[in-house]
Amino acid sequence: MALAAVGGFAALGLIACGNDSSNSAVAATSAEDLSAQLSANDVALREAIDGWRGAGDPPTEPPPDEVVAPARFLEEAARLLAAHPNLATATFGLLPAALASEVRELTRAARDLRKLSGGARPRKLKTAPPKPLADLVGYYGAAQERYAIGENYLAAIHLVESKFGRVKSNSVAGAKGPMQFIPSTWRIYGMGGNIKDDHDAILAAANLLRDSGAPRSYDRALYSYNPSRLYVDAVQRYAKLIVRDPYALYFLYCWEP
Repeated sequence: MALAAVGGFAALGLIACGNDSSNSAVAATSAEDLSAQLSANDVALREAIDGWRGAGDPPTEPPPDEVVAPARFLEEAARLLAAHPNLATATFGLLPAALASEVRELTRAARDLRKLSGGARPRKLKTAPPKPLADLVGYYGAAQERYAIGENYLAAIHLVESKFGRVKSNSVAGAKGPMQFIPSTWRIYGMGGNIKDDHDAILAAANLLRDSGAPRSYDRALYSYNPSRLYVDAVQRYAKLIVRDPYALYFLYCWEP
């Protein structure tokens, strides 16, 4: 049983939602088609993110449709490939090396979380727009300064647990808020804050991770957060991608349940 996020992601049903390839927004009949679509999408996505960042970085405004559409395409493609390993292998082989590496990591993370959900039935979730990315980056930075926990790891957990605060539902295990804390654990790490507030929850998550061995061992700390190797692997893949690709946080922020 996880200290903070007792099966939060799987229990919320985030993987089950939208993970049926028959409902995917990705229109591809072969690896050749999908690799071509992914390559074109990657160019469009990065150009759109540059435009979004032009008015201020990190942005204070919601992402425009020009960013959201290709970001969601990438999310759906990763889910599709996670569900179809043979298609994934063929598609990776047709992509440019850098893009293949990125899509492979996104697919592996999606596959981890798909397995973690254990085939849970989808359930209707309460959702709302997330706070501006500029605010969230500020919260990650404050938590890193206070607890020496990498901003990229906090962002990755925020993504996995609630899609950056979009999901407002409690988990079936009773975990609450954007970082999916069990109330008893919140009383230890929440420092009197609001369990449903992104700022307070991000600080509490950093507090828990530091107490559990990070930054010396993120592997051990993440396992304390949610005792599943699938969960640990998925969070680490997203966290490393955020560091490696300066565009990653921007498109991941646009992903939906």
